[in-house]
Parts: sequence; C-alpha cells; structure tokens
Amino acid sequence: MAADEEPDSPTEALQTAAEEEETKTFKDLGVTDVLCEACDQLGWAKPTKIQIEAIPLALQGRDIIGLAETGSGKTGAFALPILNALLETPQRLFALVLTPTRELAFQISEQFEALGSSIGVQCAVIVGGIDSMSQSLALAKKPHIVIATPGRLIDHLENTKGFNLRALKYLVMDEADRILNMDFETEVDKILKVIPRDRKTFLFSATMTKKVQKLQRAALKNPVKCAVSSKYQTVEKLQQYYLFIPSKFKDTYLVYILNELAGNSFMIFCSTCNNTQRTALLLRNLGFTAIPLHGQMSQSKRLGSLNKFKAKARSILLATDVASRGLDIPHVDVVVNFDIPTHSKDYIHRVGRTARAGRSGKAITFVTQYDVELFQRIEHLIGKKLPVFPTQDEEVMMLTERVSEAQRFARMELREHGEKKKRKREDAGDDDDTEGAIGVRNKVAGGKMKKRKGR
Repeated sequence: MAADEEPDSPTEALQTAAEEEETKTFKDLGVTDVLCEACDQLGWAKPTKIQIEAIPLALQGRDIIGLAETGSGKTGAFALPILNALLETPQRLFALVLTPTRELAFQISEQFEALGSSIGVQCAVIVGGIDSMSQSLALAKKPHIVIATPGRLIDHLENTKGFNLRALKYLVMDEADRILNMDFETEVDKILKVIPRDRKTFLFSATMTKKVQKLQRAALKNPVKCAVSSKYQTVEKLQQYYLFIPSKFKDTYLVYILNELAGNSFMIFCSTCNNTQRTALLLRNLGFTAIPLHGQMSQSKRLGSLNKFKAKARSILLATDVASRGLDIPHVDVVVNFDIPTHSKDYIHRVGRTARAGRSGKAITFVTQYDVELFQRIEHLIGKKLPVFPTQDEEVMMLTERVSEAQRFARMELREHGEKKKRKREDAGDDDDTEGAIGVRNKVAGGKMKKRKGR
C-alpha cells in the first residue's frame, strides 16, 4: 500500500494502527532520556498499550482514569510520568500511591526505585504488620514517594509528629476497585481531605464499579479515560480448563495434577487462610516444595514466602486472594483455583498471575457439586465455555490412601501449631508456619511422589 493511500478496509486501518503502536518507544511518548535508559535496563523493550494511552496524557498534566486488565503494565503507566515530573521540579513528599495490599505496595516501591535508581529516588513503604517507629523515621527523612495502604497511612497522619502531605503533587490510587471493596472508603475520604486540591490524580482500576465512579467524581478534575480492555477478558495465550469432581476428592485430584504437570511452577488459590495453611502442610507431607501466603501470617513471613517463590526455591505457592491482584511473578506456569472464587471478577485476577507479558500458561478450576452456579457465572463473564482438563480417574483413585494419610498429618500439625501459638502468643520468634521442625513431615511418601509411568 502506498504511503499516501487510505487503508482499504477497517481491518487494514486497525492493522496500520497496531503497527504504529508496535513501533512506539518510551521516547516517542515523551519520557525523558534518563528514564528511557532505566526502562532499557529493566528490559522494557517497548511500552504496553496502557502506557501508550496514559503516559502522554499524564505528561500533559491531565488527571487519568486507567482501566486495564491485570498484568498490563499499569505501574509503569503512572511511575514514569511521576518520575518525569519529579526530575523537572525536585521536591520531597512529591507523590502518594495508595494500594490495597502490603505485597503490592512493596512491589510498586521496587519498580519506582529501579526506574529512579540513577536519579536517587527515595521511597517509603507504609503498611500494616511492620513496626510503626521505623516507618515514622523513614517518613521523617521526607522521601520523594510514599507507597501506602490506607489504614496505616491514616495512622501516621494522625499520630506521627511533623508528617503531613500538604505539599503533595501527585496522588495515585492503584487497584482502586479493590481498595474500595476492602472497605477503605472512610480512610480514602480522610486522606482526600488532608492533601492539596491542586494536585494531579491517577486512578487505576481493573474494573469500573459504582464505588470507583463515585470516587472518580470526588477526587479527579476533568479526567481522561484510558481503557485498554472494555470487557472482562483473559489473555489469548492462557489455556483455561475446569475439573468437575466430588468435593471429598479435591485434595487427591490436586496431588494428581501436581504430578501430571511436574516441573512447572504453580499458584494454588484457596478461599480461606485456614485452608491455605492446611493444603500447604498436606502437600509438604507428600514431599512437594509448597509454601503458603495468607493474611494471618506476619508480614515478614508473607514477604519470605513470596521471595522464596520468586527465587524459584519453592515451586508451589498456596495463597488466598491477597495474592490475586497485581503481583508480578514472571515464571508462574499454572494457576489452580482449588476453591472457586465467590466473585467472578476475582477469577480474572487469579488467572492473570500466569500467561504474563506474552508468555503462555494454564489455569485449572476445580468445580464441585456445590460450585456449579459460581462456575457458570465465570463462564458467562469471560464469554466462553471452558474445556475439561483430561484426567485418568483410576490413577487419581490410586493416590487416595497416601493423600488421606497426609491429610491426617496435616490436621495434627495444624492443631499443634494452634496450641503452640496460644502458648507463645507474645513470642515473635515462632517457628515458620510450614517450615518448622514439627517432626511428622515426609513420613507419608518418603520424599516426593514420582510422576506415574504409563500415561
């Protein structure tokens, strides 16, 4: 097609637009050279769709509503414009980023520090579960960027002498729908009252709920909407399956799948802290390198679990929905919904932990006789019927005896751990939840169960 010719069809026009998008660089978006170099060093070869949409508008000083699916590069879409502005007008306590979970706050801080390493950017992470005094000292040094969960930030605004956000230039609300779903509305309202009206605001959310719309009206001035995905969807390279199984055999089928797909790394989602802990113990008793992550663990243990999994020292991470949003762990091969999510939208976030940044991945959802309606809602939301994951039922049943033995040991350990916690509630140096020497571990399988021959 000649350069001055119009595209012949809408398809060609879309193709041309896509090609132009492909060739865009961070420099084309208006990002300063020093930050473009930082992107190169981080291996960000080219901007993602949400970054192409949001960064130029943010650099023009507009308020942004960013709607994009999980794993789409949202952090870069707000971090780069903020760092760009910070370079032009250096100032302490320049930006505040609000996030729903502690782990996400640490991850955002890491990205800010990596992008701003050559310009000396200082960040403070203000979240629960960590000593308040050390946070107060960090805030006293007046960092450039504060990344916080709403509850703990309010705590410091009310109780830390000399700390205020009256000079703040940027406010970011990341995963805004989740912040509001976790009932942080009161805290967010309080924060909005004590920061300057004359500021730039970026609101990023995977979904546009009524609460998010209300927050948008309260917090943003004449915002521009950047929507990369208007309907709920999962990425193309994600293979999604379901397994319809009797509730009492869930553990056995899980062990079968871990054997069948041995060599992959797994994130297994459970609905409660207790079930996460129990299933981690069960799998460890069968010789799998499983580690839990849930809200009842101390912050240091939560970060420890995450770091071990990220470093590939453990191949299975069992988690509640505390890990379903935003966490970027590049090497997750398989997501298992051991307990089906109650809210269909959480399915999108959970399975978004795999098949990230162009890689492929698998998601397998366990559906018991009690979950049929919830599963139908998920299929309706994503607009597709999922295929069944192929299994050999007689091979699954051969595992029953060993699994029930492991279940018994897991229950004993949970009970022992509960009693130990009662006795040592004041002792912060308690043994690691699943890695302590409780002494009944690995009696079941005598090491990792080998993948069965004959498939």
